[in-house]
Parts: sequence; C-alpha cells; structure tokens
Amino acid sequence: MATPLQYGDPPRLGPFVLQARLLTAPAGLVYLGQGPDGRAVSVAVLTRGAALDAAARDRFVTAIKDAGRHRGGWRGRNVPLIGVVRGRAETPEVVAMDEGRAPWVAVPYVPGGAGAERFLEPVMVSGMLLGDRQGPDFVPYWLGDRDPALPAPAPPGPPPVGTRRSVGLASALLATLVAMMIAMVWLLLVRLEGDPQPTRPLPPTVVVPTPPPTPASPRPGEQSPTPSEGGSESRTTLPGGDDDVGGDI
Repeated sequence: MATPLQYGDPPRLGPFVLQARLLTAPAGLVYLGQGPDGRAVSVAVLTRGAALDAAARDRFVTAIKDAGRHRGGWRGRNVPLIGVVRGRAETPEVVAMDEGRAPWVAVPYVPGGAGAERFLEPVMVSGMLLGDRQGPDFVPYWLGDRDPALPAPAPPGPPPVGTRRSVGLASALLATLVAMMIAMVWLLLVRLEGDPQPTRPLPPTVVVPTPPPTPASPRPGEQSPTPSEGGSESRTTLPGGDDDVGGDI
C-alpha cells in the first residue's frame, strides 16, 4: 500500500523522481518512482545502517548483479541497463542501479507483482550459516535503523564565466567611475587653494556709559572764583595782615 513520503526520504534517486512509499523492510525501503520517460518504477534503497555495513551492502549488490547482467558488463553508476537477463521467474527485471554510498535498484512497477523488495531479502541472514539451527537468528546491529541511506550531495558546479562583452562593459564602467572620482578630488583641491582664507572678525566694540563729571569742592579758607565786574581780573584773598586785605595782586 502506497503511503506519502516522510521527512528524510530522498526526493529522487538517480534519474527517478520518488512519489510515495511502497514498503518499509528491515533492511531498506521501497519507493514508487517515475523515470524520465514517464515509466513507473519500484526503487529499493538500503537503510543508513545497512549501507554502512560492508557485508550487508555486498549481499545487496550481489543479488542485483546476479539478477541482471549487461552483455558487456556493468556500465557504471546510475546507468540504465540494456539487454537485461532475467534471473529466476520471481526476480524482477533490473532497470538501473547504484552501488555507491547509498546502494539502490530500480525495477518496473507492477501492481501486485514482485518489486524491488526482492533484492532486500538476501541482506537479512536468518538461522545458522553452517549445519542445523541451534540458536536464535542472527540480528544485525543496524536492525532498528529506519532512515534511508542518502546519496552524497552533488559537487558544486563551476563558477560562472563572464563573456568578453560583459567583462569589457564592466571594465569601462569601472574606469569611468575612477575618472569621475579623480576629477572631483582635483576640483576640490583647486577650489581650496584658490579661495582666500577668511580673516577672523574683530570682536564687537563694547560701550560702557560713565556718569558726567562733577565740580570739585573748594578747600577750606578758599573762595570760589567769581567773575569781576570791570573786567577779567579777579581778586584773591590771601591769608595775612589786614593791610593786605583788598590789595591788588
């Protein structure tokens, strides 16, 4: 029964786009996928723990190679098989496989028929390898792992290379900007050298008002000068005898 993809499921394996889960087995998971030509396929991939186990990975890849072989040998990773030879009657036809970091195999999807889960069966080892069964089944350490093995991320592409025209336009624009900056700096320096430096203005004059002058008071024994009646002569009384009183100076 097909169920929706869950978090952690790969969106695609090789050229096949995964659409749903078909089966969750102890050794791996089976997905419903679609090829580039629109053909429906059944894709089986090992779990992360089984993919890290060299023996389990070898049993999975060996089962795939025994089921389908190319006339001239396998052509590498992620390469569809041509002229596949069927194995047993219940073994499905192998369309493509990958034996790298996350091994997977794709077979044609037949509703109700044998799918890619056929190649997950040899991964599990049951009973004793030699003689009769004398103890419990062998249980691998990765049996509880249910996460699919994910292929290595694709290497980053080469950096974009600009055309000769774009490089020329960028160089011309950069040269124009540099010339404009040089011209602006030169004009600024010429203007600073040509303009005289403004002198520092003098401080404003502060006027402090003063009171008007007052006449000095006469000393004791002196009389204030009075203008004479007959002219500009003045009489001054000097200290002395009475004979000097009223004398002319």
